[in-house]
Order: sequence, then C-alpha cells, then structure tokens
Amino acid sequence: MKRVWYIVVVLTLLGVADMHGQQYKYEAGPALGVTGYLGECNNGFLFKHPSVTAGGIFRYNHNSRWAFKANLNYANIRGNSMYDETWYPDGLNYTCSASLIDLGMTAEFNFLNFGAGPAYKKYKPISPYMVAGVGFVFAINNGHNQASFTIPIGIGVKYKFKQRLNLGFEFTMRKEFSDRIDGHSDLFGIKHSFAKNTDWYSFAMFTATYEFGKRCIKCNYIE
Repeated sequence: MKRVWYIVVVLTLLGVADMHGQQYKYEAGPALGVTGYLGECNNGFLFKHPSVTAGGIFRYNHNSRWAFKANLNYANIRGNSMYDETWYPDGLNYTCSASLIDLGMTAEFNFLNFGAGPAYKKYKPISPYMVAGVGFVFAINNGHNQASFTIPIGIGVKYKFKQRLNLGFEFTMRKEFSDRIDGHSDLFGIKHSFAKNTDWYSFAMFTATYEFGKRCIKCNYIE
C-alpha cells in the first residue's frame, strides 16, 4: 500500500513540474474555416452545403498535455431536402439558411508533450489532440431566433511554427439540444427528444495563435 501511495505522489509531482514546462500561459488568435450541417434539410453528406465560418480562440496552457480553450465563432448553415433521398409525410421539400453565433468552452488533451524546451524534456513541436466540452449556440433563421446548449467534440493537430506562434487545424461536431436551429422540427410527426435530435453542425477550422503571459521564472522553477 505504501508503494502505491509513493507512485501516486511521484506522478503528481511530475505533473506539477511539467505544468511549468511551457514558457507562456496563454495564447489567442483568429480562426477561419467551413461549416457543415446535418438535419431535416440535409441528412446526407455533411459538407454538401458548406458555408464559411470565422471567429477567435483563447487558450490557457495548463501543461504540455492539457489546455483549456474558449471560442467564439460566427457561422452559417444551409440545406435543401430536395437533394436528399428523404420523403416527408407531407411530401414537401424544406430549406434552411441560418446564421449561428457559437460559444464553446472545451478541454484539450495533447497526445504528445507539446511545446519547446531542452531536449531532455522531450517536447514536440507538433501534436495531435482530442477536444470535448460544452457550448451554447444562438441561431437566427428567417427572423426566428433559437438558443440551445451544445456538446462539442472532435480532434485536431497543433504545430509550433515559431517560439510564440502556433498553427492548428481542428474538426469538431456540435450536438445541439433544441432540434430547431434550422427552423424545422418533428417533420416525421414524431416528437423529438435528445436521443432523436437530428440537428448537428460542424466546424473545420484553421487557427493561428500568439502566446503571451510569461510564467514567473523564479517562482515556477523554470530552467
């Protein structure tokens, strides 16, 4: 039992020490990409009706493995059911064109020790990562507003282009709760629930961020 506690303590101390491996705590920058949509007006290929999305991100680097990020994006989703092999009971075709304001709070786990530093610390200038969190979306569709909570989840890769400049690409899917961001719901006559919610949207985003907020060298024991 004492050996188990010893291992736990050592791992904890190593995690705390690694927390200060990165020289800067924060980074921020723009994001640009395309939006995909799945719902009543498009249940086929995700990017059948792509739209441009733009925004910004703010990231707190807890250590070389973990980071926490906030994002704010403006996007559009478009769709037309006449291009799908779906026949609704009323025999009508449905279209949508909505503007989205997306806010997200996510956690990132780097698969490699991302960062720059002495060779013995084995930092890598590039790392894939996974991301998940919670979010909120506000949709405007033909003058009708709809707000909903979301669950963003996805994968990405980040690359340290220069000492304080990072480039990245991230793909995320957003599961939203209302089933109404496209202005349509229950077209098959079946009342929707979270499990049967048909509205999803996605972001494929390129990012460029600049690091700032230098850590205190003396108090954090950076070599």
